[in-house]
Amino acid sequence: MITSLQNPAIKNIVKLSKSKERREQQLFVIEGARELSLALQSDYQIQAVYVCREMFERTKYPDVLNSLPDTIIFDISFPVFEKIAYRENSDGVVALAKPKSHTLNDLKLSKNPFLIVLESVEKPGNLGAILRTADAAAVDAVIVCDPQTDLYNPNVVRSGVGGIFTVQTAVCTSLEAVEWLAEKKITSFAAELQAAEFYQNVDFTQPSAIVMGTEADGLTDFWLKNAKKRIKIPMRGKIDSLNVSVSTAILAFEAMRQRGF
Repeated sequence: MITSLQNPAIKNIVKLSKSKERREQQLFVIEGARELSLALQSDYQIQAVYVCREMFERTKYPDVLNSLPDTIIFDISFPVFEKIAYRENSDGVVALAKPKSHTLNDLKLSKNPFLIVLESVEKPGNLGAILRTADAAAVDAVIVCDPQTDLYNPNVVRSGVGGIFTVQTAVCTSLEAVEWLAEKKITSFAAELQAAEFYQNVDFTQPSAIVMGTEADGLTDFWLKNAKKRIKIPMRGKIDSLNVSVSTAILAFEAMRQRGF
């Protein structure tokens, strides 16, 4: 039982909240038994698991530890768990895992793919929410261009409720994404406020990718010039835009509706 907040392993978990440490150590943090089970199903390499037994008693995934060797499972006290936890109402599990490769070449597409492309996403919560949407809509992949946050930020894992483990994801530059989409003959639809065409009037039944910008600035001129079409969501009120994760969900599920899902 680890009870000391000064334990080196515990102090290191706290350090992994910083992207620099995640890059250098090639480790990231998974919190929650459900998220850990999804990571295991996706063949992530788990390095260590820390369990607060009094909290783990209420988990809905009691079997998640059964497939792991005892040598990497460590019991911790409640105060220690509080020190390393990122969210409320957790079920007492924190794990360390090795990240995977996320290149365009890693992606395996269906015959008629639908993708989400994000330019310069900076808020981990939004990226996580979009991964959650991508899982729900069964999109082929999420492509993150010129990111301002990394895929394994704890808030991405938390807000995505494990979507990072279930959705194919690639990280690249915008130029690489444009060239790759052209090579794959995938039509790109740039979402912007000034676009002439409403999203429900375009054809998403073809191989398609929706391209989403930041909430503050939207898409850059690069994507507005290089995307095949521009689309917009009608705004009926006085506020002129939606949260990017909400906008992404609207467009993704319209595509699924058109495709008969």
